[in-house]
Amino acid sequence: MIFLDAAATTPVRREVIEAMFPFLTNQFGNPSSHHELGEQAANALEAAREQCASMLGCHAEELTFTSGGTEADNLALKGIALARRAEDPCRNRVVISAIEHPAVVESADYLRRVHGFIIDVVPVDSDALVAPGEFERVLARPAESAADAGAHLGGAAGSDVAVASIMYANNEVGTIQDIPVLAAVAANYGVPLHSDAVQAAGWLDLAVVGLGVAALSMSGHKLGAPKGVGLLYVRGDVPLEPLIHGGGQESGNRSGTENVAFAVALATALRLTEAGQVAAVEHATALREGFIDRVLASVPAARLTGHRSKRLPSVASFCFPGTSGESVLLELERKSIICSSGSACAAGSDEPSAVLSAMGIERGVAQTALRFSFGAQTTASDLDTAADELVRAVGRVLALGR
Repeated sequence: MIFLDAAATTPVRREVIEAMFPFLTNQFGNPSSHHELGEQAANALEAAREQCASMLGCHAEELTFTSGGTEADNLALKGIALARRAEDPCRNRVVISAIEHPAVVESADYLRRVHGFIIDVVPVDSDALVAPGEFERVLARPAESAADAGAHLGGAAGSDVAVASIMYANNEVGTIQDIPVLAAVAANYGVPLHSDAVQAAGWLDLAVVGLGVAALSMSGHKLGAPKGVGLLYVRGDVPLEPLIHGGGQESGNRSGTENVAFAVALATALRLTEAGQVAAVEHATALREGFIDRVLASVPAARLTGHRSKRLPSVASFCFPGTSGESVLLELERKSIICSSGSACAAGSDEPSAVLSAMGIERGVAQTALRFSFGAQTTASDLDTAADELVRAVGRVLALGR
C-alpha cells in the first residue's frame, strides 16, 4: 500500500508508544490525587506541558491539553468570544475566513444561533489566500446591529469584534497564510487572532510570539501521536470561558481528569517532529514539486489547487475536470494507492468542497478534486508509482464517462 493521505492522520510513532506506555500501565495515577502515584502523574503532565511550551515559545500555563484539534478550535472560538463579550457587550462580532475547518465554521455558527453573535467572513482569492487588506476591511466594518459601534474601548474601529480566526495552512489545498501580517492587522484593531495550526504543525514555524497570534490549535494524530489529544495555546492576557465545567483541571479551562499518557504522547511527538523538521521539509518539498510537475505534464486538463509555492511541503491537490473525484479515488485504491477526495472531516458529503467554492472553482470542477498528502515514510518511488497510476486512472474514468 502507498499511503498518500497523511493530512488525514498518521501512524503512531514507536517512540511515542514507548513514552506513553508507563502511564497506561504501572504509572496510572490521577494527577489530582495527593499520593505517590498521583504525584508521578502530575509531574509527567506538567513535564509534557513544559516541553510543549518550550517548542511553542510560550508559558506552560498558557497551554491546555484537549481531546484534539476540533475541541481546541471550539474552545478557542467559543471561549474567547464569550469571555470578551462578557467584558464588553458591544463585542458582538466574530470574523473567520472563507476556508476554515468545519470545527471553526460550526463553532461560529453556534455562536450566531445560540448567543446572537454576528459572523463576518473574509473572502479568499483563487489561490485560497487571505489578503491583509480584505481582512482589515472586514475588521473595520461596523456590525449592522451594533447600537453604537465604536462607542466602547476608546472607540477604535473593529473593536466590536470579539475574536477572529484564520487557519495557518489549509487542510484541503495546503495554502499557507501570512499569519504574522494578519495578526498585526488584527492587533491594530485590538482583536485577538486565533489560528488553526493542525496541518501546519510539523512543517511550519509554531513560535507563537513570532506569529503574533493570541491563540493557536494543534492535533496530535497529525504528528505521530494517538487520535484523541490536542493542544490549545491562549496568550495569558486573553480571557477564556471554559466549555467543560467541573473540577477545574487545566487551570480551569477544561475540567475532567487529564489524559496523562496522551499528553506525554503529544509532547514526545512534537519533540521528535521538531528535531527532524528541517530535513523533513526539504525532503517533502522536493517530492511535492516533482509530483506536481509530473501530474500537470501527464494528465490532460489537470488543475493544481492552492498556491503554487505558498503551500505545505506535504500537500499536492488537483482537480481533474471531466472526471469524478470519487471514481478516480476508487481506481487508485484498486491499485493500493490511498489518497483523499477532500478533507476527511467532511467525509460522506456529496456537496462540493466549501474551500474550493470559496476559491471560485465551479461546482462541477470542485467535485473532481483529489488531495495527495505525504508523510515521513513517503519515497520518490511511491510518488512515481502514484503518478503513473493516476494517469491511468484518470484515463479510465474519462473513457467510461464517469
